[in-house]
Parts: sequence; C-alpha cells; structure tokens
Amino acid sequence: MRYLLSSIIAITILTTPGWAALKTQTVEYKQGNTVLEGYLAYDDALSGKRPGILVVHEWKGLNAYAKRRADMLAQLGYVAFAADIYGKGIRPQTIPDAAAMSGKFKADRALLRARVNAGLDVLKSQANVDTSQLAAIGYCFGGTAVLELGRSGADVKGIVSFHGGLSSPTPQDAKNIKAKVLALHGAADPFVKADEMAAFEKEMTDARVNYRLIKYPGAMHGFTNPDNQNVPPGALYNEAADKASWIEMQKFFKEIFSTN
Repeated sequence: MRYLLSSIIAITILTTPGWAALKTQTVEYKQGNTVLEGYLAYDDALSGKRPGILVVHEWKGLNAYAKRRADMLAQLGYVAFAADIYGKGIRPQTIPDAAAMSGKFKADRALLRARVNAGLDVLKSQANVDTSQLAAIGYCFGGTAVLELGRSGADVKGIVSFHGGLSSPTPQDAKNIKAKVLALHGAADPFVKADEMAAFEKEMTDARVNYRLIKYPGAMHGFTNPDNQNVPPGALYNEAADKASWIEMQKFFKEIFSTN
C-alpha cells in the first residue's frame, strides 16, 4: 500500500524512569481510490520492534479523542495507528451527519471491512511494528469496525470493543475470527440492548471464539469519552467505567502478547 508520512510532531513527555519522546505522524493512505488520513503514535525512545495497536474512531470520525487514545497506547510502549474509516477531511460535526456517515458503513459491511483492513495494512508496514503482535481497539462505531476486522479473518491477536455495536448481519462470519475478543460494555447502554448482547454471545459461542463480555453497572453508551454529556440522550461519560475498562484492556494485551 502506498501512503505518505507527513506533519511529524515530536512531543517530549516525562515518564518513569526517564524521558521518552512521543512522536506522532499524520499518515495519508488509500483504500481503492479513496484518500484516507490516519494518525500514528509511538515512543521514539524505545528501540526494536514492538506490538502494534490499531485504533478506530467513534461516529464523528478521526478526531482528537481517537488521537488521544493512540497517544496513551504509545505511552504504554505500543505503536498505535488511528485509522480513518470515512476519508480525508470527512469529520461529521453534527449528530445527524455522524449518524448518516456511520450508518453508511454499518449498512455496507464489505466496505467497512475494506477500510479497517486498509488501516491495519498501514500499521503492519511500520518498521518498528512486530507484525506477529497486532491488536485492534475501537470506540462505539469503531467497536463495530474492529469486530468486523475480526470477522474478515484478519491476522490479529486481540480485538477490544469499547461500548461498540455488537450486531452482525452475517454472524456466521465469526468463524473467521482468529483473535481473542474483549467486549467492554455499559450495562445501561440504551443503544445496545440485552437482546443484541445475547445474540453477540451466541455468535461468539457458536463460532468457538475465545471472548469475554464485561458489563459495567450503570454505565451508558460512550462511557469512555468525557465529551459525552448525555447528548444524544443515553451517551454519557462514566469515569469509573472508563478507568476500569482501560485497565482491562491493558491486562488483555499483556495476556495476548506474552504468548506466541
């Protein structure tokens, strides 16, 4: 895949035990004829190859929130690439526009799989990434996207969905999942109801996928993003669930990357 690295920004952050250089890069790449623009982050003070994590954005596209999560992963020692599913410059600002754009991809799972796999290809092509140690995480719409990455048969070791949509029009495709799956969900999420969670669990069980579904009591949709303040109603930040789910993700990564 052809892509362009540009807009290199080096940020120095104080860590323990010493200093680390967090380097971020805007990455222009393509899926078919569509130009996409993602975001790469890694600790430049580390040497050698390391695990790579693909990050997929919420329904408003690749914005500061997804980039911040990529930075947090880089601070943990991973190479993180925040993919662009919608296309360069397509960043919906209103709820109706975000619903329309995310709905387009939810209705066309083949296109969604192509876009998320294009992002994975960029991550795999980085010189400092150990391509045998890959995982993907996604938030809301991005949770749906990374589950579709798994259903496409992508060679990743782990998939983490944060308050993502769990439904699938082709549940039989779960047989293609090679990764371990961790779904972190708000028990009070009004958009992903109990029947959808039950169908997801049946899908994973029938396909013999190694998965866990963790439900956080009282947590609603979008519980990891502080910008979610019940707009739209039902999307609300929950600090306790946010912190707990991030810890679960870190434990999950230690587990999947400690074995070959």
